[in-house]
Amino acid sequence: MAKRKLKHFAENLTFPHFFQPSVEEFNSGFFLKGKWQTVFFKNKNPIIIEIGCGKGEYTVGLARANPQNNYIGIDIKGARMWNGASTAYKENLTNTAFLRTKVDLLNKAFDKDEIDEIWITFPDPHPRNSKQRKRLISPKFLNIYSDFIKKNALIHLKTDNIDLFQYSLDVINKYQHKLIFSTFDLYAENYISEATQIQTFYEKMYLEQGKKICYLKFSLNDNKLIVESTLKSL
Repeated sequence: MAKRKLKHFAENLTFPHFFQPSVEEFNSGFFLKGKWQTVFFKNKNPIIIEIGCGKGEYTVGLARANPQNNYIGIDIKGARMWNGASTAYKENLTNTAFLRTKVDLLNKAFDKDEIDEIWITFPDPHPRNSKQRKRLISPKFLNIYSDFIKKNALIHLKTDNIDLFQYSLDVINKYQHKLIFSTFDLYAENYISEATQIQTFYEKMYLEQGKKICYLKFSLNDNKLIVESTLKSL
């Protein structure tokens, strides 16, 4: 297994659409920040990111279905990302990229108003209360996202973890974000969208186990100060 991981790490570096900038590169100014459309994608199409993309199944699925958009899968687990990166390379999905980095550094990868939409699919729920700040819908991370997403940009969350889902709803309500849609049982709804049309390996496994899939989409409030002021109390 270790040899396979090393092989995947090495192969990632050969892909023209795979990036893993160092902290030093970020601090000195990442060359694609503010230039993803012009330098990498070479078009003016919307950019949609998947945070915590894992094997990149959602990133690749969205890219296949929507050639009019650009997609970037983001994770820190390089060996997992190889699956999506290699698939995109083999299929010549030129509207796809992968970025290996920590979520904390995303405002160094993207510039103001550069991102049109965010997907978060089956993230680590971090069930312990002491780990709340690590949840990808926590005020800490929403504050980071607000640095680079456009006004009224959609943020999607899919999870099988009810506690994480309820926590996310509470955050949206407490910090006055705009909840557009939510359900504790996505497939019980007559709801047709990319949320139901694309399923990851783990989602299929959860469904086979009889678990319900929770889904919501929302946008951030216009007043970033609401988020920033409340961070101090957490």
